[in-house]
Amino acid sequence: MIHDVIKAEYKAGYKIQLVFDDGKTGLVDFSKFIAKGGVFKKLENHEFFKNFTINEDLGVISWNNEIDIAPETLYSEATNTPLPEWMTD
Repeated sequence: MIHDVIKAEYKAGYKIQLVFDDGKTGLVDFSKFIAKGGVFKKLENHEFFKNFTINEDLGVISWNNEIDIAPETLYSEATNTPLPEWMTD
């Protein structure tokens, strides 16, 4: 099951507190995504990083409607639960 982000709050550094539609919450450190480079390289700029929105259609946080991370990945990171099996095959 995919859970949507319904609330997000910047905390510090590259960390954002997320709340999901099932009531679960968790702090996600996005520095590991930034370290991957590519499209995530833009997130190194703290002002850009802090300027996210919730894309309600996709259930994710988004930066400038061009960068986002799959809701399954966000949920796994925030709640410290495994990714869905279909994502790890």
